Amino acid sequence: MFNVFKKKGSILTAPVTGKVIALENVLDQVFAQKMMGDGVAFQYDGSTIFSPCDGKVKMIAETKHAIGITDSAGADILIHIGLDTVALNGEGFTVNVSVGDKLSKGQPIISIDRDLMEQKEIDLTTPMIITNANEVNSVSILNQDGEAVKGQTEVIKIE
Repeated sequence: MFNVFKKKGSILTAPVTGKVIALENVLDQVFAQKMMGDGVAFQYDGSTIFSPCDGKVKMIAETKHAIGITDSAGADILIHIGLDTVALNGEGFTVNVSVGDKLSKGQPIISIDRDLMEQKEIDLTTPMIITNANEVNSVSILNQDGEAVKGQTEVIKIE
C-alpha cells in the first residue's frame, strides 16, 4: 500500500564508448578503495562524455573535470573525467550544461581536448560513482569488464 510513495529504480548506461573496468582496477586509490562510493570506470577514445540517465545536473566542479547528476531514483552520480585532472584547473574541458539543467540519457554533457590530455600524459580513466548509495535501496554493478556503447550498455542498476 505504501509502495506508491517509493522512488522507482533506474539503470545507468555507459557515458562513453569504450572499455568498462572494475573500480578496484583504477590506479587512483580514492576510487579503487571506493572511498567516494561504488561504481565502475571507463577507458575510451572519444572526446565527449554523455549523460548516463535522465536526471538533473547537481554539481559541476569549478575545474570542470567532474559533474554530479541526480537521477530519477534519487541517486547522486559523480562522473570524474580522468585521474588527477583537477590539476588542469579547467584547461581542456568544455562543459555543455549548467547546474539545475534537466538531462536526457545520451545528452552530451562535457567535451575534452583529447590532444591536450595526451600531450600532458593525462590518464583519462573515467570513474562513474554512486556517492549516496546509503540513501537508495541498492546499487548493483551490471557490467565491470568488457566493451560499452554510450547510452546503450547498462552498467549500474539503482533501486
